[in-house]
Amino acid sequence: MMEITQQNSTKQEILQHLMKQTQATALELAESLEISPQGIRRHLKDLEAERLIAYKSVSTGMGRPQHIYELTTQGRDRFPHSYDDFAVSFLDTLAETMGHEHVTQVLQKQWQRKAMQYRQLLGTGSVPERVAHLVELRKAEGYMAEWYPNEQVKIQNSQFPINSTASEVEDYILIEHNCAISNVAESFPSICGHELEMFATVLADCTVERTHWIVNGEHRCGYLITKK
Repeated sequence: MMEITQQNSTKQEILQHLMKQTQATALELAESLEISPQGIRRHLKDLEAERLIAYKSVSTGMGRPQHIYELTTQGRDRFPHSYDDFAVSFLDTLAETMGHEHVTQVLQKQWQRKAMQYRQLLGTGSVPERVAHLVELRKAEGYMAEWYPNEQVKIQNSQFPINSTASEVEDYILIEHNCAISNVAESFPSICGHELEMFATVLADCTVERTHWIVNGEHRCGYLITKK
């Protein structure tokens, strides 16, 4: 029983790694999770059989093609989605009854209330302290959030290098690898605009810009936070 539990835990770690990094080779996964290449391949084979991951072959020259693994739609669906089909159905019913404009107003009001809740919880600390606390709150809600401080934030090839400590910089990247309300956002994309407004309200002494957007087909939502 303990061995099965450990195997499931390792498989979940693989899924989480691919959720964050988008894709990886078996060797990269083995090194990151500190598992033997033979062991990681057994787990990858099981996850393929469950249709949670898939791979594409990339030629690397004279050697054998390299397998690059990534999550399938089923794999991404394994991560939390706080508001599912019921929420979408409920909003559809409201739209039919009240009209889309009124639904948009209701959603905007909801995010305004959420912003006030976050502001009360974050308090009046420094910007990095509040960003770090905000990320913890978002993690608890299923957003799989992270943040990165940087002197000059450069978003290239989805890499976010850290060049200095949080106390020395005024630019930050907030990344959410999973959207806990993706079903709602797909049906009512205006909700993403309200979320951006919410972050700007929560961090009133900063400007907040969207850099990545899951609804646009990207693998994460990203925000650039700059102290005013």
